[in-house]
Amino acid sequence: MSLPSAMSLGHGLYGGHRLPAQPVSDQAGRIFARQWEVCQKAAMIAIDQPPHWERGTMAGIVDAVTERYLYSLLPARDATLRGMERYAAAHGVPIVGPACGRVLYQLARLIKARRIFEMGSAIGYSTIWLARAAGPKGTVYYTDGDPANAERARANLRRAGLLPRVKMLVGDALESLASTEGSFDLIFNDVNKEQYPEVFRRAVPRLRVGGLFITDNVLWSGRAARPAARGDSATRAIQKFNGLIYGSPRLLTTILPLRDGLAVCEKLR
Repeated sequence: MSLPSAMSLGHGLYGGHRLPAQPVSDQAGRIFARQWEVCQKAAMIAIDQPPHWERGTMAGIVDAVTERYLYSLLPARDATLRGMERYAAAHGVPIVGPACGRVLYQLARLIKARRIFEMGSAIGYSTIWLARAAGPKGTVYYTDGDPANAERARANLRRAGLLPRVKMLVGDALESLASTEGSFDLIFNDVNKEQYPEVFRRAVPRLRVGGLFITDNVLWSGRAARPAARGDSATRAIQKFNGLIYGSPRLLTTILPLRDGLAVCEKLR
């Protein structure tokens, strides 16, 4: 809403109150503008900012006020997840965060996923959401190339009481997938972005029909929507990947503009 073009305001809501239908004077317009500015500043303070690991990743995707509002609605996480969020913020560890974590949890529950393969698990934040959704009879395959990450993830999973549901695989995620037998109900992809097209080629055949292939960072702070800069191999790989998942007749794909973009693909055949 522009302000005093607000010299001639029609019916609308301002601060929960209906605006007058008739034109207002210049002085009243100035007063309204000052009141609007005060209310806007108050709203910015009232809604908590997303934590450090969320800020900036949505640039060009969701406006800051809407993003803060979305995060203000989220229920409080337990002590284990909150501790992991603080650690990620302090040490620059990429995690999906609570908004996307809830989506993973919800989708895994909806399809009753019991066999889940996670490609790129870091300190195990998304692993916890998926393991909780899989239930006591489910199995989540954790993969990460950094042994230090794997040790920290193991401790986090033990603290959450979920370690028995998780198989820890340290090494390249694509190689771990190739060496793990069977099909999966859900595969979550969050590896190095240059690997995304190859992940598509290898992961989709490993899903059962009706299973979900979910991928993080597919909007890449909005860069995926613009021509890639010279030498920007990560953006080019994501753009290629997005074309592959939407172009495949085996998949029904939707990109959710949440956080850094979450692609949700159902395997049709």
